[in-house]
Amino acid sequence: MAAIDNDWLEPLSPEFKKSYYRELYKKVRQEYSTKVVFPPADDVFNAFRLTPLKDVKVLILGQDPYHEPGQAHGLSFSVKPGIEIPPSLLNIYKELHDDQGCYIPNNGYLEKWARQGVMLLNTVLTVRNHQANSHKGIGWEEFTDAAIRVLNEQDRPIVYMLWGKPAQSKQEMLNNTKHLVLTAPHPSPLSAYRGFFGCRHFGRANEFLKSNGLKEIDWQIEDI
Repeated sequence: MAAIDNDWLEPLSPEFKKSYYRELYKKVRQEYSTKVVFPPADDVFNAFRLTPLKDVKVLILGQDPYHEPGQAHGLSFSVKPGIEIPPSLLNIYKELHDDQGCYIPNNGYLEKWARQGVMLLNTVLTVRNHQANSHKGIGWEEFTDAAIRVLNEQDRPIVYMLWGKPAQSKQEMLNNTKHLVLTAPHPSPLSAYRGFFGCRHFGRANEFLKSNGLKEIDWQIEDI
């Protein structure tokens, strides 16, 4: 796996020395050598690489990577160009259209968001081919919880978008009064109609950033 080598490294380095992480690393290496695992090993920490800690304005928390070939590349909800837009992301785009007037693009590549300070983090960072949640419980949750705690300690405005119960379970960790926590049902077709549609999280995030003197996020993903 590619290492974390930016300003996330110092606050997360204690995790690398813990026994759970040593076991996690061993397990993940074994999985990559014996099974088909996503995302590609060099992409596992892309959420950290593309959104340095000092730049994080928004955290969108997903569950685990897409588990079909060619989809996952280390950013929650995002797929590489040329890959069909997954249903949950299509619903995110529909909400963005209603909330911010964004047109629905022809791709699901969200790197533009990551480079503006939108951290697209999954709670679990790897998955076996065709097996959703197959790496749940092997240690990733402990590591990503540590990252969430690091964000909670930042003395500046940050927005959290917690969609669905697994993401909302992290809410108790988020007690920084300078931060804004937004919750809604998950954007999946099974639950989007229970309140994800109409949540207006993208506009609310930008209003919060603007009111704190920060540059708003340009949410429009352009056609390729």
